[in-house]
Amino acid sequence: MTISQARHIGLPLMNLVRLKAVPILQQLHLEERLLRTSSDNWCIINDGTSAPTIVMGISGKPSELIELEPVLRDRVPVIRRFTGGGTVIVDDGTVFVTFICNKDAIPGLQAYPRPIMSWTSKLYGEVFQGIGDFHLRENDYVFGNCKFGGNAQSITKNRWIHHTSFLWDYDVRNMAYLKPPIRAPKYRSARHHVEFLRPMKDYLPAKSTFIDKTIATIGSHFLVRPVWLEAIGTPNSTYPQSTRLLTKQELEAFVISAS
Repeated sequence: MTISQARHIGLPLMNLVRLKAVPILQQLHLEERLLRTSSDNWCIINDGTSAPTIVMGISGKPSELIELEPVLRDRVPVIRRFTGGGTVIVDDGTVFVTFICNKDAIPGLQAYPRPIMSWTSKLYGEVFQGIGDFHLRENDYVFGNCKFGGNAQSITKNRWIHHTSFLWDYDVRNMAYLKPPIRAPKYRSARHHVEFLRPMKDYLPAKSTFIDKTIATIGSHFLVRPVWLEAIGTPNSTYPQSTRLLTKQELEAFVISAS
């Protein structure tokens, strides 16, 4: 199908950026910039991040969400991102998929959290067709009763972002840095991380299989245009980034306040 044919039948254009092991802080800075300064639709797929990193939602409180003393001892980076959602620890076994869209990009989709969540779950339902017992449970992607994908969103006046951390695999030891969330989904039923999570590697032969199926599914809903990271350009140094790395001093202050 040519670009003119795609536009004729009404497929919206989606810029696709594929990354490999880009640090999650750099990825989040890119996402925030594209959400706030671009007028195009974007999908960003990052295969892993360079080092184990804790990522919290914009309103998350470290003292409630992470084990501060082990985190400080082991120098695990902690990021507060610009979107809502829960706390995760990500590493080279995580696959990140992000959609950044104009509110009118998808016909009939209302730009509110639940409709966006429903739309993405239907898209991933196509990706995982015939693979495991995939469905959306509360705000998580699950196989059966076990989570393998966590989501976060932000909605602005004219645009929205939905990003997902997919667990291809995970290091059980890293999960010890996270406290059980106070506001856990009901279906978790107080299960420990190891009982609650299920890696995608149990269902698919390779990460590339998931990434290729995702791109193919996106291609049935959008006109996909690959874009190199270098082509996006570097941000203006004065552009404010609300996503940031928490300092050692900040984390130590939370330890003192919690004691």
